This record gives sequence, C-alpha cells and structure tokens, in this order.
Amino acid sequence: MDSIKYRIDNVLKWALVVIMGAMVINVLWQVFTRFVMQNPSSYTEELARYMLIWIGILGASYVAGQKMHLAIDLLATSLKGKSKIYVNLFIDLCVLVFAASVMVVGGSRLVFITLKLNQISAALQIPLGFVYTVLPLSGVLIVFYSVYFISKEIAELKIVK
Repeated sequence: MDSIKYRIDNVLKWALVVIMGAMVINVLWQVFTRFVMQNPSSYTEELARYMLIWIGILGASYVAGQKMHLAIDLLATSLKGKSKIYVNLFIDLCVLVFAASVMVVGGSRLVFITLKLNQISAALQIPLGFVYTVLPLSGVLIVFYSVYFISKEIAELKIVK
C-alpha cells in the first residue's frame, strides 16, 4: 500500500505543478492582451478561476495525504501511547466520513445534476460538470489517504503497549 500511496502522491504533485504552470501562463497572457495589445482575451479570466478551483481542492487532497493540513493538534500532541493513536484514529475516521459523504457522494450528485441540466460556462463554453469533477476526485483521494492512515494506526496499535 505504501507504493500505491507513493505513486498517487507523485502523480498528484505533478498534476498540481502542471495546473499551476498553466495558470501562470494563462494569467500572463491575460495581462499581455489587456495592457499590451489593448484587446483583452475573452476566456482567460474564467479559465484562471477554474484552474484555481482545481489547484485549491486537489491541493487539499495532496496535503491531506502528507498529513500537512491545518489542524488543532493540542490534544494529540499532549497524549502518548495508545491514547494518542486512538485520537488520531478518530480524526482519520471523521475525515473519511466527511470526504466520502460530502465530497464523493455530494460532489458526484453536483456533477450529475450540472451535466444533466447542461450548464455551460459563459466564456469557455464547456460543461460545468467537468469543472466540478474535482470534488468527487479529491474526495476519493482523501478517502484513500484516510484508509491508508487508519490501516497504519491499527497496525501501530498492535505494537504499542
């Protein structure tokens, strides 16, 4: 399972780098066309907004997999032994339930509804369901990471006295 996590981390990291690089080029093009050519591009603002959504939500799943997300860890750092593992296990279970119910199920419903209603973005003329697919995708990644960390904590419970 460690090798699968490593591969997912690597793919996710490079996907974020590529999206961020594309967003920088897109914004530079927007500035160039607006101030140098005096004819602003019609799609760049909307594209930058959608790429920012993808970076933010995919980035959240990446940092969840690295255990670098924002947390109030006052209780977890003050505990030792099995009690610390139990607290971390509870936190990972809460993250798992949230990601599965809100991001995967709710995000999938959002994608389905927007595709069914045929909602199209104004400038790019793409279905908004494609933009929203980042929600269930990130939810699946966070669920995977949660299961990974829960399995590690259960294995650690067997070792710690």
